[in-house]
Amino acid sequence: MIGILDNAVLWWALAACGIAQLSKLLIELVVHRRWNPRVLIETGGMPSSHSALMTGCAAGIGWTLGFDGGLFALAATLCFVVLYDASGVRRAAGLTAARVNGLSTAESATEAKPLKENLGHTRLEVLVGSLIGPAVALPGLVLVGSPWQLAIGWGLVSPLS
Repeated sequence: MIGILDNAVLWWALAACGIAQLSKLLIELVVHRRWNPRVLIETGGMPSSHSALMTGCAAGIGWTLGFDGGLFALAATLCFVVLYDASGVRRAAGLTAARVNGLSTAESATEAKPLKENLGHTRLEVLVGSLIGPAVALPGLVLVGSPWQLAIGWGLVSPLS
């Protein structure tokens, strides 16, 4: 159990993802002037939380294990695949869904609900998400550490637990 709590790279990558997802709610409030908590669990939109997760994880692995190692190479490669998928394949699927929904006839519209259109991201949404990842993960790793180290620092657990 301590192992997972002491995995700072994992927790800071997840924090980057969460911050990106929470920022979608803030953007909804400021830009669109509406309270829409559904954006917290939906895919797509500004910024890409998948991009934040992957770049935060890759940057964290590079920082802790070295940017010259095989594990960082694997993380970076997976990161590129996810970023490409978010702005390419998933975005194309969303645009296709929008066209299919536009073709609906009155007869078919009553039988099936519309396809989800907001699946992927624009390149800007991916770029912003990919900048959030390291911006959250690296300072967290350097300044805070893992949740386990934080709990020790706050006196919630003993170092030998």
